[in-house]
Amino acid sequence: MSSRPHALVVPFPAQGHVIPCLALSHLLVVEQGFRITFVTTEFIHDRVAAALSDEGGDAEGIHMVSIPDGLAPGEGRNGLGKLVYGFSRSMPGCLEELITKTNESGGEKIEWIIADENMAWTFEVAKKMGIRAACFWAASAAMLATLMSIPQLIRAGILDADAMMVPRTK
Repeated sequence: MSSRPHALVVPFPAQGHVIPCLALSHLLVVEQGFRITFVTTEFIHDRVAAALSDEGGDAEGIHMVSIPDGLAPGEGRNGLGKLVYGFSRSMPGCLEELITKTNESGGEKIEWIIADENMAWTFEVAKKMGIRAACFWAASAAMLATLMSIPQLIRAGILDADAMMVPRTK
């Protein structure tokens, strides 16, 4: 049995989140010797696999798996609220089952969950299963800094409680 660290990477199921998580996964494999299990929804899985093969992508060390997103195959996935509700109900149990099966298979046990910031439910799964977890922010650092500054901007009276600009009076 190998002693490579094994991480489960869970992106939000949208292109702007999947691609950065794949890039991170590739870096972890190449530069740190990780084994990655990359978890996508069944709906996104075929698109990701096709994109990797079209670009001659090297997925060595990255095992792609899919789990249900909680929506029916014919249902649209453009409604954010419906999508988030569907996968927050369906995916935690499926992820727990995947981790259990992987860890009981005799291979490299999953030691980490690295999840997109929008997949907060994964951290509850990690805690429940005793696995370390890390959050991955796929957007720019400027966006994160802006979001993290909102409470301070509200306290300073620049934004109101709804995070809207407060008109200046002269």
